[in-house]
Amino acid sequence: MEIRNLGSSGLRVSAVGLGCNNFGQRIDLEASRKVIHKAIDLGITLFDTADIYAGQGGSETVLGIVLGDRRKDIVLATKYSKPMAADGTKQGASRRYIMNAVEASLTRLKTDYIDLYQQHDYDPLTPLDETLRALDDLIRQGKVRYIGNSNFPAWRIAEAEFTARAMNVSRFISCQDEYSLVVRGIEKDLLPAAQEYGLGLLPFFPLASGLLTGKYRRGEAAPEDTRFGKVPRLRDQYVTPRNEEIVEKLKMFAEARGHTMLELAFSWLAARPQVSSVIAGATRVEQVEQNVKAIAWKLSAEDIAEIDQITK
Repeated sequence: MEIRNLGSSGLRVSAVGLGCNNFGQRIDLEASRKVIHKAIDLGITLFDTADIYAGQGGSETVLGIVLGDRRKDIVLATKYSKPMAADGTKQGASRRYIMNAVEASLTRLKTDYIDLYQQHDYDPLTPLDETLRALDDLIRQGKVRYIGNSNFPAWRIAEAEFTARAMNVSRFISCQDEYSLVVRGIEKDLLPAAQEYGLGLLPFFPLASGLLTGKYRRGEAAPEDTRFGKVPRLRDQYVTPRNEEIVEKLKMFAEARGHTMLELAFSWLAARPQVSSVIAGATRVEQVEQNVKAIAWKLSAEDIAEIDQITK
């Protein structure tokens, strides 16, 4: 497994990360245990979860039960700020909420520190200096090692960087945003901002919720047991005439070179500037094995140029 620095920080993570949103939700405790242990055995070190995953706390709870002594072998990343209560009382990035949210996550995860604590969404109600000061205090207390953001617009990333410099507090070292062969919007502003300020990119939905696996056929209804079959909202979001045409061309491109769509989607992301780790979920041991192997294809400059022609 290739190990990379997360942005310009000293934190080292595996080039393939494990998304933990399935634990306690799509798969039960024992199935989660098999996936977690297989991932560690294959060299995956970055485990990415969030307090809201699996019905508010379910994913963190499973990780806390399963990891045990293997906690020390991984980089444990979680997130805060999205609603943890229906009445709006538990959310955001205020000092008061962050101090409570981190304790709740630490309890569920059964650990005394979080390697990467990420703000899941920008909070328009809280000044950034308040948020950054609270996060810096957590780092000084040893409860958090590094901090990151997710779903921030590019100008907010710049604002956070300059605010942290002015206050002489810990800065964000990473950003987690949607990025794939069919969703490339962050290349306009966010990716250049991440590059300028040394933030490592952790792309989520690398397979566009399954569109880039190659299992869906153009013009045919999605099988009922697939994500698009179960969640029409996702199907409507990703299965567009434009995307279907792109996927068809990408499939021909990959097959002509003896590779799968999965390998193309992961290897392309792994080759992008600023990408530190490709986060992918798994519900079966076999999927973890496939994900780990999928970044082995080293794309040439000519390959990248041809992919750009197809996808842009």
